[in-house]
Amino acid sequence: MALLEVEDLHVSYGAIRALHGISFHVEKGEIVTLIGANGAGKSTTLRTISGLLLADRGKILYDGTNITNVGADQIVRMGIVQVPEGRKIFAPLTVRENLEIGAFTRRDKREIEESMEFVFSIFPRLRERAEQMGGTLSGGEQQMLAVARALMAKPRLLLMDEPSMGLAPILVEEIFNIIQRINQEGVTILLVEQNAHMALSVAHRGYVLETGVIQMEGTAAELRDNPRVREAYLGGD
Repeated sequence: MALLEVEDLHVSYGAIRALHGISFHVEKGEIVTLIGANGAGKSTTLRTISGLLLADRGKILYDGTNITNVGADQIVRMGIVQVPEGRKIFAPLTVRENLEIGAFTRRDKREIEESMEFVFSIFPRLRERAEQMGGTLSGGEQQMLAVARALMAKPRLLLMDEPSMGLAPILVEEIFNIIQRINQEGVTILLVEQNAHMALSVAHRGYVLETGVIQMEGTAAELRDNPRVREAYLGGD
């Protein structure tokens, strides 16, 4: 059984249809990426899985349970956590306070401290800046904080929306190395990313989304080698 199954999902913003019956799945332990141009429906897909948008039709199954249109707080408690586009950290709070907020659904203080140690081991710069205000971090450090905050909820499925947006190339590589490490620690990842080259370098499989419709799917290698994908999303290389 797949960890996540999306079946014939339709989502609208008022009269505007954003998703036109998309279907895909994510197996336990995978990194799966959704690639496509701006406005293709990638972020809409993540927000609907997260319970932030309502589906018009279709089903979202998580470990066999129908979670379609379940509230966002309950989705987090079930083990699905989203790293939002644009980071959306709490700028007036310290790094440590941001991380503590990430663990809001958990009660065991010892386990929360273990998670804090875990994220500090992945992001040593955050340990150095634990008492620093989130808003004073660099863009790359804020992205690391956004990912670390999501990990504090102990997700089984991590939804990542444009983690490389606005970062310098050297930091983009660092973020994608971190994504692979998180996956190696047992977290399944559904990744939405403009940088298709980087996304396909870490993903196991991918789907190409165009104007709310899935046009192609395959292993990351198959998509990298597809002439249409290379032309449209990989700069023709």
